[in-house]
Amino acid sequence: MSTAAPAPAKSISKSQFVDSTELLADPAALQARAAEDGYLFFKQRLPKDEVLAMRAEMLAIVEKHGWRQPGQDALGGLIDYDAINRLTEEEMHRTDVGVTADAYHDVQKIERFHRLPHHPRLLEIYRTLFGREVLVHPRHIARMVTPHTCMVPTPPHQDFPYIQGSAQTWTCWFPVGDCPKPLGGLMVLRGSHTQGYLPVQPARGAGGFAVPLCPSETEWMEGEYEAGDVLTFPSHTVHKAARCQFKDRIRLSMDVRYQPIDEVVDNSSLNPHCTLKWDEIYANWQSDDLKYYWRKLPLKLSAWDDGYLKPRQRIC
Repeated sequence: MSTAAPAPAKSISKSQFVDSTELLADPAALQARAAEDGYLFFKQRLPKDEVLAMRAEMLAIVEKHGWRQPGQDALGGLIDYDAINRLTEEEMHRTDVGVTADAYHDVQKIERFHRLPHHPRLLEIYRTLFGREVLVHPRHIARMVTPHTCMVPTPPHQDFPYIQGSAQTWTCWFPVGDCPKPLGGLMVLRGSHTQGYLPVQPARGAGGFAVPLCPSETEWMEGEYEAGDVLTFPSHTVHKAARCQFKDRIRLSMDVRYQPIDEVVDNSSLNPHCTLKWDEIYANWQSDDLKYYWRKLPLKLSAWDDGYLKPRQRIC
């Protein structure tokens, strides 16, 4: 094995996402782009009014907990910097989503939060991509990035060590509201999925681990997100969040996961992304059709492997 020093890092390249909407009519072309780039981006894929309705419900919870500046309409995301920073770092670190556990539990109880991932315009993406029926993971994640001093951007990482199951599990990330670059949207490292699983090292930020990057890994894709835009990528694609440049705003987004229904899934992906039980989440829902929907499916469960989150050196 060579012990030569790595080559000097190339300058970081940032390019705009390529919209793949037109390829939904051509499954082979969509699959080919996914295989080459390791991500797909769809402009205005979700109805804007439904995304903004979700935003209003999430912001109502932020206001309930006393962190929102007064005098805004239902969609305004201005945060009271002093109020949010009265929270201790321990209170903020009970979850990695930017708010306290109590506030996050309130979000997890929103029926719309669990219904939006089943939108037909999202399911169409994955049915076209997989060429077969789709499992929507019930474990949805909200990111509510506030200007608390303990918050740091999500470091470069892959989702596979946290999800496991099928490597064909795709993350769907979308902002809940407009997300211009200075607000700190998600970026993906183009083509990084082709390397498979990469070793991790401890890091600050969501997840607690990062993939150490090699000098040649510089081709980051980014975008000026609007409400309704959708970014999706497989679980081996390296991605990270840009740093928010504001001290008075919240960045709201959702992480949802999809996979072919006939591939293995880890059991943890069927649990809530919090300490609540499903019965507690469902308590005040108006409809029953999505309650425990995965229990009716012939799923193949896989065992969790702790080894993926054991720190290892990466050889570039």
